[in-house]
Amino acid sequence: MSANTDRYESAVARYFEAWNAREPQARVKAVAVAWAADGSYTDPLADVRGHEQIAAVIAAAHDQFPGFAFRLTGAVDGHHDTARFSWELVSEAGGTPSEGGSAPVAGSDVVTLNAEGRIKDVLGFLDRVPAGA
Repeated sequence: MSANTDRYESAVARYFEAWNAREPQARVKAVAVAWAADGSYTDPLADVRGHEQIAAVIAAAHDQFPGFAFRLTGAVDGHHDTARFSWELVSEAGGTPSEGGSAPVAGSDVVTLNAEGRIKDVLGFLDRVPAGA
């Protein structure tokens, strides 16, 4: 594995730590570790900048889908300062999708990293979204 691959995978791991942080203080800390201070997050439902606003978007996702967690699906791919990956939202209780074990939410994100490997920008794409979201 190359040093660059490690860089992308480490950044994405920190990204998921932030998205899966349940407690507000842990979430704030994880966002600060993953994102640059002026970092942004943009998807079809949100367009925010800065740690406080990013943490608020993550909190809203937890409020909408209690008991679910974000997980990586597939490999992280990257070049230069950009990485892409796919994810899904799954029940922490387990189970299969037909048993209600998985929320029908999935997407792909593209992140741009700064020189320190922290996220500058996220462009998120939602591949599956439940009705009314």
